[in-house]
Amino acid sequence: MSDPIDPSIISCYHAHIYYDDASRDTAARLRESIERTFKVVMGRWRDAPAGPHPQSMYQVKFDPDEFAKIVPWLMLNRAGLNILVHPETTDAYTDHAINALWLGEKLQLRLDILRNHKSG
Repeated sequence: MSDPIDPSIISCYHAHIYYDDASRDTAARLRESIERTFKVVMGRWRDAPAGPHPQSMYQVKFDPDEFAKIVPWLMLNRAGLNILVHPETTDAYTDHAINALWLGEKLQLRLDILRNHKSG
């Protein structure tokens, strides 16, 4: 086993809320609730696949100290929507492919877009 990775490398988390035409209103109501309830930065609506994401979604960015508040809330209040939650480190591929968690159905991400993509 390799040495443990220090979680302090996580600068923030992203939750990607996926929707389609039939669930867009549900996603809008969830978005409004998230904005009212938590300290987050809301990403724009993406009404078509973008980056590794295979369907429409919006991103919710939050700090590590907000994780224990927002993730359990999303578990109970996702209203049937699929949600990807992942850390933001310097390795986008690993963040999305290995160190992510899914609420609802696990969607097939287009991970080839993220291979060898380092940030920071």
